[in-house]
Amino acid sequence: QVHLVESGGDLVQPGGSLRLSCAVSGMPFKLYTMGWYRRAPGKQRELVATIASVLRSGTTNYADAVKGRFTISRDNAKNTMYLQMNSVKPEDTAVYYCHAPLGISNFWGQGTQVTVSS
Repeated sequence: QVHLVESGGDLVQPGGSLRLSCAVSGMPFKLYTMGWYRRAPGKQRELVATIASVLRSGTTNYADAVKGRFTISRDNAKNTMYLQMNSVKPEDTAVYYCHAPLGISNFWGQGTQVTVSS
């Protein structure tokens, strides 16, 4: 059974940094593209970043809103994905979700809250 567990969410001041983690079990982690999504209050869930599998050299993609500030990465030996968030803004406040698309199935973590406020 696939499990995705996010951690690292916190209250952070504007301009600060935070690193989110997603621990994955029950699937061949290194063979699949992974992603981070977020849902801000009153808004729909949106894609933040994706990172390809080892078969595609771990190619990364970012939403325009976070490009240049956030970095997605993965440690295939630890079955863990990360999101390094720098220069955060109040509009980054959201619940952040880890996503694993496996063919016709989609798996999600429970989410971790990030609040950017002074």
